[in-house]
Amino acid sequence: MAIITAQAVEKRVYALTQPIDILKGVDLIVNEGDTLAIVGASGSGKTTLLSLLAGLDVPTKGEIILEGVRLASLGEDERATIRLGRVGFVFQNFDLLGQLTALENVMLPLELAAKPHAKEQAMAILAELGLQDRLKHYPRQLSGGEQQRIAIARAFVTQPRILFADEPTGALDTKTGEKIIQLLFDLNAKNHTTLIFVTHDSGLASRCRRSVLLQDGKIIT
Repeated sequence: MAIITAQAVEKRVYALTQPIDILKGVDLIVNEGDTLAIVGASGSGKTTLLSLLAGLDVPTKGEIILEGVRLASLGEDERATIRLGRVGFVFQNFDLLGQLTALENVMLPLELAAKPHAKEQAMAILAELGLQDRLKHYPRQLSGGEQQRIAIARAFVTQPRILFADEPTGALDTKTGEKIIQLLFDLNAKNHTTLIFVTHDSGLASRCRRSVLLQDGKIIT
């Protein structure tokens, strides 16, 4: 069953007055519970495609359908409401809030979604990820691997249907990156969460059930 569909998606931006076509007629179907790697050279349009699939941006032409909802028909606030609780994000630079502790970072999406027992749920997932001794630590007091695990905890704590990850191991050493990859796939298996990665990591791409290659804004394979 399709959870995300991209139909003839194009994205054009302008540099000064010159148009730049980043995506050109992209068609893609992602099924529920799937694991998908989007690979390609820098500048091929990978992160742009991820942003469109997640509803962070809208295509110039074409359609993105997320769980039956046509995102282009919605305003920015409406797309944010659709994402809330359904979609999680993990970024290369972690994007943790420096003024919040590990626990507070993970509690935040639950509080934004007005979920009950936010503290208890956040503590539980941090413990599951081996971070029960880091609850009161701020991001600056944590290693890169610990920060990435907190970012994953924050992404998964709302039990999203889909998790988008942009180069989730790009800022990590090989050993820590392998642990993070295993963690993501363990969580996918446990929760049946759809995983969509942008990655240069061939090891991560090979672990996914599917991989698509973007080249000059088009899906080649």
